[in-house]
Amino acid sequence: MSQRGTRIAVDIGGTFTDIVLQRADGTLVSAKRLTTHGAPEEAVLQGIDELLHETATSAAQVSAIVHGTTLATNALIERKGAKTALITTAGFRDTLEIAHEHRFDVSDLYMQRPQPLVPRERRFEVAERLAADGSVLKPLDHQSLAALLPQLDAQEITSVAIGFLHSYVNGDHELQAAAFLRQARPELAITLSHEVCPEIREYERISTACANAYVQPVIARYLQRLDRGLRLRGIAGQTLLMMSNGGLTSLEQACRFPVLLVESGPAGGAVFAAHIAREAGIAQAVAFDMGGTTAKVVFIDNGVPQYGRELEVARAYRFLKGSGMPLRIPVVDMVEIGAGGGSLAKRNALGLIDVGPESSGSEPGPACYGRGGELPAITDADLLLGKIETSRFAGGKIALSKANAVRALQTHLSDESDDEGQQAAMAMVEVVDENMANAARVHATDRGLTLEGRTLIAFGGAAPMHAARVAQKMGITQIIVPKGAGVGAAHGFLLAPLACEVVKTHLLALNSFDAQQVNAIFDQLYQQAKATLAVSPQQDAALHQEHTVYMRYQGQGHEIPVRLSGKIRYEERDVAWLTARFEEEYARHFHRIIPGMQVECLTWGLRLSLHTPVQPLPAALVQEVYTPEPQHEQRLVDLATLTAQPAGVFRREDLRPGARLQGPAIIAESETNTVVPQGFSVSVSRDQHLILHANREGK
Repeated sequence: MSQRGTRIAVDIGGTFTDIVLQRADGTLVSAKRLTTHGAPEEAVLQGIDELLHETATSAAQVSAIVHGTTLATNALIERKGAKTALITTAGFRDTLEIAHEHRFDVSDLYMQRPQPLVPRERRFEVAERLAADGSVLKPLDHQSLAALLPQLDAQEITSVAIGFLHSYVNGDHELQAAAFLRQARPELAITLSHEVCPEIREYERISTACANAYVQPVIARYLQRLDRGLRLRGIAGQTLLMMSNGGLTSLEQACRFPVLLVESGPAGGAVFAAHIAREAGIAQAVAFDMGGTTAKVVFIDNGVPQYGRELEVARAYRFLKGSGMPLRIPVVDMVEIGAGGGSLAKRNALGLIDVGPESSGSEPGPACYGRGGELPAITDADLLLGKIETSRFAGGKIALSKANAVRALQTHLSDESDDEGQQAAMAMVEVVDENMANAARVHATDRGLTLEGRTLIAFGGAAPMHAARVAQKMGITQIIVPKGAGVGAAHGFLLAPLACEVVKTHLLALNSFDAQQVNAIFDQLYQQAKATLAVSPQQDAALHQEHTVYMRYQGQGHEIPVRLSGKIRYEERDVAWLTARFEEEYARHFHRIIPGMQVECLTWGLRLSLHTPVQPLPAALVQEVYTPEPQHEQRLVDLATLTAQPAGVFRREDLRPGARLQGPAIIAESETNTVVPQGFSVSVSRDQHLILHANREGK
């Protein structure tokens, strides 16, 4: 991926589509447009046209489009994908429903499992069988496969997932079945489980294959429409897609494996926050990304986000693992909840206010947008509490109506004593802030991490308005609101490397460690990843390898990832080092080790990335510390003290490095507003980031 020329990053969210244009000299220009859900490419192309015109840039100067989207996630959550069938080994049709054979909530007598993505009438069996080592016990019966064709036709199937037992060891039967179907029904989209998830554990592998098949036609059609629109405008640069693991992939790979895009937007935000943490020399940080539909939290240690290989989407119970659809893909390890500017509030059966996960989205949007929305959303509450400087909202393209916001809250939440909906607005925002802080606490506990002493890095359209109160609840005293925070995820796309992550399951006990065999595994993974990246020989020197081994004590049912930083080749003497790395990571998770137990390696992973230098912008000179004068004042409600106070309103572009002021204050820009409540001070760094500190006397 060339760093020359103009590059454009696009992040499609549930409410807004963010577009960032990066000139060849590294300077950035950004815009927000409401997402056009019926045809998402329309907002993308309109935003690109707008920025090209604004910056007097020709289409021919654009060298790359870097894109992230929530479309795959939304299709899975809303069940709006292709009509999908599953073809599996005879006797294993019900794997998706059997799952792990456990109750994810033992205390709920009325617990309901999420419905499988592929219903039973669209799950078919064929005669074939492999042993656990990949040897053939029963060859694939092509006649049983041919007998399925009339059923696929009758049910108007457009996409097929093929998931056979033990195919992660030997994918030959899946390849045979795919070749037969492509010849018999060339219009079918086909996903093979051993290609999308080459790992042990049948349920997770088949669930991932079904999810990929379900969204593949939807995402492929969208990306092809977008690509045509770009070409018609004369943009010939490469189109790259952000993946859930924080790396970039080609348009072709994204069309083939769209499940890898499920968390692409949030992953871009994690890349952005990690870059800020490295620049600022922050060892421990929390990335807090709050947009129009969801809020995401990622822990960043030593400039690197937490990574994983498992993800659940569409959870029926917000914080309960096992209540959603498992995907086994490389992903930035995050917690995500339905808490954004568009999140809707309602009263529950006890008369208490609940917020989310339902969102007003961009159509019709919150009530204050004046686009037909009637239900109260968080943006309506933020407006009534004085957090938004209305003249600059969305670059001045959306005129906010306070009267509509008041009407929505008074109609659906307030009682007669609640003047102007203030009490309901405070309750809504306090609920959503507590939800986000609690999600971070739970996530930290699950990972054996702590919140204390970390720096909160806040970005996204809504996060800077909520960051100070969320930080108070987390016990965090320092917040960074980076330059360009309102479109932070899109900024992250421009920082992300071209990358590929591949894995191979091969059980190997450390007491029989074979360095030659391990090196052969990683050599195979390297060649596989390099072929996927399709880099030129001249780029070999810029390729960077990262190895991860998934290890456990013998007899355990699950393993933990152990990163092997700095290692590329292995020797027999590395057994002691591998054991020490495993015990260090095991103790971090569980605060103990099990002496005398044998350790084994189950799955081997390699991440290959093409790192290209990012041109840093020159830091501005800090000539002096000064206190700026506000443009004007507006009433701001402080939730920590439940009082309303006059707050100075400042334009962010007017604040030079060295500016320092005390809250309460509002720092406005076209993509977001940063709220500095009473008890906080804020300063502008050399990199033009806002640094918020909780004063000692602040609550």
